[in-house]
Amino acid sequence: MSESDTPEPDAPAGSDEQETDALLFGVWETEDIAYEDPSTQRYLNVTPIAHTMGRHASKQFQKSEISVVERLINRLMQTDENTGKKQQAMRIVRDAFEIVDEEAEENPVQILVTAVENAAPREETVRLKYGGISVPQAVDVAPQRRVDQALKFLAEGTQRGSYKSPTSAAQALATQLTGAADYDVGTYAINQKEEAERVAAAAR
Repeated sequence: MSESDTPEPDAPAGSDEQETDALLFGVWETEDIAYEDPSTQRYLNVTPIAHTMGRHASKQFQKSEISVVERLINRLMQTDENTGKKQQAMRIVRDAFEIVDEEAEENPVQILVTAVENAAPREETVRLKYGGISVPQAVDVAPQRRVDQALKFLAEGTQRGSYKSPTSAAQALATQLTGAADYDVGTYAINQKEEAERVAAAAR
């Protein structure tokens, strides 16, 4: 090895100019994802990293810096049976992505982003008290909460579709993703979004 090939001990490990070939789960590209909703684009971060080891857990609002894939994985763990089982949740998401890839023949990361955009409610209701009387009032939903709600609906739909059912969790999640991406009102996530907006419209 010549002196020119010897790395400098103080040199950085890598630069931003170097190309990376990182793939999500070693299979899917996370570049060139199309966003249809500019309001939620800032909060739909897509990276090839599916497990950040909780490095953002103690920082307020840093959840939006985490990949939306990992946020979906974390949402799937929020039931009594799956609490803390991240490897199992990651396996479910990876298997669901494989099913989506086979059926839709499209990048499942793009399907997930489109599904979250479609399932994100734009309006919801809050309860205001006037002299002891609760009155519903329609309010706009913040973009960050819209993403939170969409992921919640997708996770709930997966749980409902696979609980005490021969349908596997991966198949149920794949059904939710493809249905929400196609804006199928029969899909749980889209149905919940439509219901929230319908109630809000009646409370204007």
